[in-house]
Amino acid sequence: MHRVVALIRPPQSTFELGCAAQVFGIERRGLPPRYTFGVCTEEPGPVATLAGFDMLVTEGLDALDRADTVLLPGWLPAQEPPSPAVVQALRRAHSRGTRVVSICSGAFALAHAGLLDGRRATTHWALADELAERFPNIQVDPDVLYVDHGDVATSAGAGAGFDLCMHLVRRDQGARYAAHIARTMVMPPHREGGQLQYAAPPHPSQIDGTLAPLLEWVTERLDERVTIDSMAAHAGVSPRTLTRRFAEQLGTSPGQWLLAQRIAAARDLLETTDLPLDAVARRVGLSSATNLRRRFLNALGTTPGAYRRAFRAKARQTRKQGARQSPRHQRLLHHPQFAADGRAGAR
Repeated sequence: MHRVVALIRPPQSTFELGCAAQVFGIERRGLPPRYTFGVCTEEPGPVATLAGFDMLVTEGLDALDRADTVLLPGWLPAQEPPSPAVVQALRRAHSRGTRVVSICSGAFALAHAGLLDGRRATTHWALADELAERFPNIQVDPDVLYVDHGDVATSAGAGAGFDLCMHLVRRDQGARYAAHIARTMVMPPHREGGQLQYAAPPHPSQIDGTLAPLLEWVTERLDERVTIDSMAAHAGVSPRTLTRRFAEQLGTSPGQWLLAQRIAAARDLLETTDLPLDAVARRVGLSSATNLRRRFLNALGTTPGAYRRAFRAKARQTRKQGARQSPRHQRLLHHPQFAADGRAGAR
């Protein structure tokens, strides 16, 4: 089990803490538990929250020594540096290989501990200038949702903490495991870290009767050549109108949305099949292994081959449970070209 420990302090934001607790601390029906979640503070006892009530925290800083991931769900006031004991505990955890993660203003505590020196990082856009001014050795990106270096990760404010937590689950357990969590929370399963902080995804009720069937139509044809013009024609609107509706309802462009679907489908196939990379690329409409690698690197910071190797053991187990395969995976796997593609190993 992967142990996640949140380090909190008064006044603690319950929203950022809740994002992490909902992702890592809830057992879900039909999903094997992979995480345990706990909370600690520098001085165990009642911890005041921004919601007006106190939380009773019984674990102290020594809990960080037993963590696989240390998470700071905000740090208020951001101007107040952590104590030497907290700094030492964070550095000690990081030095022994623990992943250290911050949400929103939690980046300030990591900065004081020196864990962001020489790195790219993010925080809430309203605090980005202050973080950059106080810590000039950090490359502060005020626009993105999150930045993940593997050993250290930072997210923007509020809901971006959920995006980072889900990204970490996908990295640890695979896209299907993460999608299951997202479905139980009635949340979108994935927003790329590079997406703008201001471009929030819509509530499903915001997707109107024209756009919703179009999205389903496109996802059933990822192996085909789909363009903005063909999408607009299917929806019965002009390309300009379609682009506007995507921006209003999905916070992105048709092209960016389509690419995200292709990459998500490729991840599914890489996790659950032994198809060659060229076959995976054709199956999801990315034409070639070279294009697939380039898109993967840009979106995920890794190659398809490395991604597949990381999840090969899980993929073998999942393939034995065909009844649990996603509808999209079933469509892609039984595509007419499958017999020609074969099941050769990854290139």
